[in-house]
Amino acid sequence: MVKLKIDNIDVEVEAGTSILDAARQVQINIPSLCKHPDIDPSAGCGLCIVKVGGRIMRACSTPAAEGMEVVTSDAELKEIRKTVLQLILSNHPNDCLNCSRSGQCELQEMTVEMGIDRNDIVKLVSQEPKDDSTHAIVFDPAKCIVCGRCVNICQNVQNVWALSYLRRGFATKITGANDTKVGDSPCIKCGQCAAHCPTGAITDYDNTSKVAALLSDKENITVVQIAPAVRVALGEEFGFDFGTNLTGKIYAALRRLGFTKVFDTNFGADLTIIEEASEFVKRFTTNDNLPMFTSCCPAWVDYLEKNYADNIPNLSSCKSPHQMVGAMVKTYWAEKAGVDASKVKVVSVMPCTAKKWEIERDETMSSSGYKDVDEVITTRELAKMIKSAGINFKQLKEEEADNPLGEYSGAATIFGVTGGVMTAALRTAYFYITGEELGTLNFKEIEGLSAVKVAEVDIKGTKVRIAVVNGVGNVAPVMDAINKAKAEGSELPYHFIEVMACPGGCIAGGGQPRVMGATFDKPWGINNDIRKLRSKGLNTEDVEAKNRLSHKNESIKQLYNEFLGEAGGEKSHHLLHTKYCKRKLYK
Repeated sequence: MVKLKIDNIDVEVEAGTSILDAARQVQINIPSLCKHPDIDPSAGCGLCIVKVGGRIMRACSTPAAEGMEVVTSDAELKEIRKTVLQLILSNHPNDCLNCSRSGQCELQEMTVEMGIDRNDIVKLVSQEPKDDSTHAIVFDPAKCIVCGRCVNICQNVQNVWALSYLRRGFATKITGANDTKVGDSPCIKCGQCAAHCPTGAITDYDNTSKVAALLSDKENITVVQIAPAVRVALGEEFGFDFGTNLTGKIYAALRRLGFTKVFDTNFGADLTIIEEASEFVKRFTTNDNLPMFTSCCPAWVDYLEKNYADNIPNLSSCKSPHQMVGAMVKTYWAEKAGVDASKVKVVSVMPCTAKKWEIERDETMSSSGYKDVDEVITTRELAKMIKSAGINFKQLKEEEADNPLGEYSGAATIFGVTGGVMTAALRTAYFYITGEELGTLNFKEIEGLSAVKVAEVDIKGTKVRIAVVNGVGNVAPVMDAINKAKAEGSELPYHFIEVMACPGGCIAGGGQPRVMGATFDKPWGINNDIRKLRSKGLNTEDVEAKNRLSHKNESIKQLYNEFLGEAGGEKSHHLLHTKYCKRKLYK
């Protein structure tokens, strides 16, 4: 531990703590635009300057030291910060009211705090066009302040390298790798760049107008579904505590928006487990294409197709849960409801920007001949639609989902948390192998936010080695160990592996709210404290659920009895499974 003074306040922190973080521990805010809890400091923006012994230093990259006396604000520091911010604003448009990030923009907030009149600043705004080539995120160079957060998270955390710096000095800009469009780069559409951008430079590819058009066309039968992670995050946009589970209110809001039927992606999660657990048991017992990787995360699938194409046979062939729901809506449900499948439109509310790209894959057609899912909006976009419709979300009474595609187990809910898919799959796989239920339904070794979690599960004397990875930047050691074992012909280190592209899993997806509260201080955006609270909201629902097993979902049983037949059979494989292909890193 080291002791120091910050603005004459005694502070004691662990060695290695930055001055910026030390100050925040005693509720002293030092302005910063480039620093974020998820990434290492870059000292790029120059706003976090402080004085140490009369010398000006950057608080984000300077470690606290024993006996240090720090001044965080005086007339000179304020003037320098103001000048730096004015320089940033000189290359930034004055169109806050037209920006999707208005009211949740760190640059906008800081401008107000420093009392800067933006009308007095000479503008040098870039005229480069917006880049919407990914159809998942949109990059607007005019709003980029070159803070480097997006590059840092993409390169150093996700290990994707889709974004990079170009040129030097005042001419520095951020662009797609090798000065390409982002959609032509190694981008996997995870949206972590958008989740960490402090301005409106990187945002969702907005599909709200397309969804509004579907709803306004009275010829359509417009069906909606919500992903597990949405229910514990949407409330943040309306002043609820982090992690509050608002499933019933969300159902009510969706009906107010005009959707004909409100189903739940959790039903698809249970369906995924039936198919995926059956697939794993078959592979494990025949030693075929092991280890098996989960395929629920489209960003991870894209990453593997680009970086580890030789391992494509190891991916589960299961579609992701929302696509399974879409396929069942346009076949099973349409048939039961007696409606024309060509009139049925499916909208998915997802925590993920990569889902927008996923529905455009060539392999997303159901046997009905239609796309499984027609449009995807993120949690943030749903909040926007609710607000635009004038719905008082806080006052809504809770409602239930429509059946038969609205019933789900606790196992389905935890799909939104890292380790949840693996836990749910093992509960059912154990039953399929032994005919008995697991005594303990949770696996402590794969809980929490650690980057890579491993465990060995004993199934009546048979050892199943599993791994859970969150954040694609952490997958390389796991892949290297697998491919080394394959090359040497030695025993595989793992049999079953879950990978989620986003750190923490879907609860921290690229489309989740970025709202911050005083408890978590600045900057805006996700951090591990929020990840833990959102995770707790989903895990609590699982623990309190009447049924915590996918294979005991009565609506799932009914679906197989009435329509699909055998799990993993010809019909279910045709409707619920997909294929993959090698993709180039650069187009």
